[in-house]
Amino acid sequence: MVHLWLRAETKPKEHRAALTPNSCRVLIQNGFQITVEKSTQRTLNDEEYEREGCTLVPSGTWKNAPSDAYIIGLKELPENDTSPLSHSHIFFAHCYKNQDGWQDVIRRFVQGNGILLDLEFLTDEKGRRVAAFGYHAGFAGTALGLCVWAQQQIRPGEKYPSVDHFPNENDLITHVKDQLNKAIGIKGYTPRIMVMGALGRCGKGAADFARKVDIPEENIIKWDLEETKKGGPFPEILEADIFVNCIYLNQKIPPFLTKEMLDLQRKLSVIVDVSCDTTNPNNPIPVYTGNTTFGNPTIAVETKNAHSLDVIAIDHLPTLLPRESSEQYTADLLPTLLELPNRDTARVWIDAEKLFREKASLIDS
Repeated sequence: MVHLWLRAETKPKEHRAALTPNSCRVLIQNGFQITVEKSTQRTLNDEEYEREGCTLVPSGTWKNAPSDAYIIGLKELPENDTSPLSHSHIFFAHCYKNQDGWQDVIRRFVQGNGILLDLEFLTDEKGRRVAAFGYHAGFAGTALGLCVWAQQQIRPGEKYPSVDHFPNENDLITHVKDQLNKAIGIKGYTPRIMVMGALGRCGKGAADFARKVDIPEENIIKWDLEETKKGGPFPEILEADIFVNCIYLNQKIPPFLTKEMLDLQRKLSVIVDVSCDTTNPNNPIPVYTGNTTFGNPTIAVETKNAHSLDVIAIDHLPTLLPRESSEQYTADLLPTLLELPNRDTARVWIDAEKLFREKASLIDS
């Protein structure tokens, strides 16, 4: 019997879950044992899991889980802990692209003889991820980008306040429409949004949200590989009011923007870096440093231009709609989880472990 242990997320304002009650019901019907840590932060409440037959345990007790249990979550493990990890863990570790501290993360698994099966690198035969939050990341990123642009018009000079999650998509759309209409009344025109990586899941989510709040199609500029094949930088970005970066970075590419470009005359006043490759040495938007959070959503970029520029770089945007994004993600992940009883012969899991072993061999001793 495969035992999945859903740990409580500890990242501030992270309300999603790697397993939903619906997915747990299917897994239990297929012979899985499911343990769920109690959480007041998760939008899916404890009682929903209990009704589906999950065993509830106190938050943060995963270190005491049986040695054969898979510890599953979404975001990073609790901070300020360098202890060895002995279990098999399934989560987004953000350490396979040479991000800051990547060796420290992997070293914990090596020291504890544990294994990291990174959700980002579970792929099908064509190399496409079996499950991703990309659509809702782009969707939420455009929503926040429009809200920040609106505030720049309604309350110029004020820093955008803390953001909380929304119970459903309709509430989010209603809120953004209200702010946007007020801003358009002041500015006198509807903003132009440029989506980079428009053909991917994330880019489609970004464009879809713009349409849902009545941004005209001609104001949604969609770029992908064809438009960027000449290589950056791209001065066309400066002509949009909002730039939403949705690319999946897997190699070094020329920057899309440079600091010097921002000193030029421009309409651009909001960058939404959905991709959030901030600490990646190949980051194509090297005009700011550090991620933002739902508690502190924007960074003001200093330029020689009097026109303000705010950057949103939140690395868990889908938690703006936690229930819907969790349901969509786990529905896509479920077929792969159902292969765990045959992990030794299931290609997705074999490849995930092989990648971990390769990365582990590269860390400094």
